[in-house]
Amino acid sequence: MIFTHDAEHALATVVDLINTGPEASGEERLADLAALRAFVDRNRFSDVDRLTERDLARVRDLRGRFHAVFTAADVPAAVRLINDIVGEVRTTPHLTDHDGYDWHVHFFAPGAPMDEHLAADCGMALAYVVAAGELDRLRTCEAPDCSRVLVDLSRNRCRRYCDSRTCGNRMHVAAYRARQREAAAH
Repeated sequence: MIFTHDAEHALATVVDLINTGPEASGEERLADLAALRAFVDRNRFSDVDRLTERDLARVRDLRGRFHAVFTAADVPAAVRLINDIVGEVRTTPHLTDHDGYDWHVHFFAPGAPMDEHLAADCGMALAYVVAAGELDRLRTCEAPDCSRVLVDLSRNRCRRYCDSRTCGNRMHVAAYRARQREAAAH
């Protein structure tokens, strides 16, 4: 584990959020409140009850801002983006143990709207990545037909694809077939 459990969970959440967008996945996967509820449930958010159209609009806006962090040209650009995101919400760090998880830190205020919840926890997780000098772990999938993002938490920083079962497997099969064609040609 490179970062704490709660930071890694928040990083996985921000990746999932970005990958719901048309820029990353080719289609809008947060099309309505039901899709937002599925996102909340899938990522095991605590303290999120009722969701509104306003939540949906704000989460979509935040998604684009998070995506910009992954594609930032350099560390100072990423720092500005993260500081802007985190600086717009009221953070109230507090320790909590809920839903079977041991003690961990939440940065959002109890009862905060969904976008503030995401901005605080995911923004702080991204801040930890940058502060640790690990911005290069935030990547876009290397498959030529994929624009999804990923966080490379591998020890040797070798993760190249958003999903080894889809993009990774497809690219490995293509490389194997290319090698076979090359060998057959000689």
